[in-house]
Amino acid sequence: MAAQLMSTSFSYYYHHQTNPSIAAARTLKPSPSSTCLNSLLSLQRFGVFQRTREEKRRGYGVVVASSSSNAAAPLWDSWKPEKSSAASPSLSDIIWPSAGAFAAMAILGKMDQILAQKGVSMTIAPLGAVCAVLFATPSSPAARKYNMFMAQIGCAAIGVAAFSVFGPGWLARSAALAASIAFMILTRSNHPPAASLPILFIDGVKLHHLNFWFALFPGAAACIILCLMQEVVCFLKNNFKF
Repeated sequence: MAAQLMSTSFSYYYHHQTNPSIAAARTLKPSPSSTCLNSLLSLQRFGVFQRTREEKRRGYGVVVASSSSNAAAPLWDSWKPEKSSAASPSLSDIIWPSAGAFAAMAILGKMDQILAQKGVSMTIAPLGAVCAVLFATPSSPAARKYNMFMAQIGCAAIGVAAFSVFGPGWLARSAALAASIAFMILTRSNHPPAASLPILFIDGVKLHHLNFWFALFPGAAACIILCLMQEVVCFLKNNFKF
């Protein structure tokens, strides 16, 4: 009897081990622990995916409401002053940049008197925007020296080239402005005041005789003076507060 039972068990075990379909089914059948682990991993991946989608939406300016009580941000938020945790600017933070802009324009105006006989002016309009960038926001990307000089020289040269090709008119202004923006993006030299230099040259009859010297004078040359004045303003702001 015992020998018969052992023979039956051996044949059953041998049949299940050598049968390919049964072995494959047993191999592919997941265990309860692996099923639970896969479910947890799927939930984790879904949570990461949801967070990634929300972060992308926030990056593109889309407001994601976490509940029905949270209202979407109004479209006119960009028309309001930027909210900052920093304290209100002190009197010295207002006086020194303003005084620096006054001194810079005064120096350039005095140089105008010296260069008046040659018909050249140092106080061109874009320098006012440069003063605002350098003195009011010295830590902004537009105030970096590389950005300023690269954009000033490149955009001025583009304006001269556009005038030489298209002559005065709307086509030269449009082409020069588009090329200037492309140049600043390509060279990573974001400096918005420089975008006005091509239009200034195309419309400024008194500047046409400078030709490609306009790339260096008066814009880039005047920026050297403004950079020196910026260092003075930053020194005063950091050491003489009131």
